[in-house]
Amino acid sequence: MSSFSFGRFYETWFDHLHHLLRQLSSSHRPPRTEEEKDKLLLLIDKMMSHYEDYYRTKGVAAERDPLQVLASPWASTLERALHWIAGWRPTTAFHLVYTESSLLFESHIIDILRGVRTGDLGDLSPSQFRRVSQLQCDTVKEENAITEELSEWQDSASELIDAGADIEEKIGRLVSIIRKADDLRLRTIKSVVGLLTPQQAVEFLIASAELLSGIRGWGINHDRPRISR
Repeated sequence: MSSFSFGRFYETWFDHLHHLLRQLSSSHRPPRTEEEKDKLLLLIDKMMSHYEDYYRTKGVAAERDPLQVLASPWASTLERALHWIAGWRPTTAFHLVYTESSLLFESHIIDILRGVRTGDLGDLSPSQFRRVSQLQCDTVKEENAITEELSEWQDSASELIDAGADIEEKIGRLVSIIRKADDLRLRTIKSVVGLLTPQQAVEFLIASAELLSGIRGWGINHDRPRISR
């Protein structure tokens, strides 16, 4: 897959993300019937399949041209400024959970003090908090290990211009690093969703999609004046 074709895929992928976001936002929360719960689960599956499709396609692009994927010319300058190895930092997912949980908790504080359960992200159980915290610690360790691996690859940059260097082997290592980063991103979002109830998972996925879309939209608007000069 050429960088140009992945760029087109990226645009199409975001268009469909907006479509799924509208579906998630219009869903009934909390679900009042088993049918509504099944619809939430179906929407969650659709969103997770959408993410899986993205990383599968990106993996093919990285295999063909890892340097181009790392540079990510199809992304806005704001997106690239926030990138960690050609994508969002996995631990961002936990900051999102904590932020959404705090905001919803504050908005429902009166109900919570009265013993009314809201069932949303502001109503995470102690067990859920413990599991999210442990997952965050594990993710930080993996994130740091991959960052160190990329740092070592960058430190060996002088070898890339060595006439006797195995360039293919060096580039192959970069492909592996990008794949590890993307695998951690996908596993993290799957693991977070797995710790949540269907209602909470939908709220997390809405917040995630809104963050991605918001950053991309702001970045495109920021780049537009510079492009038109």
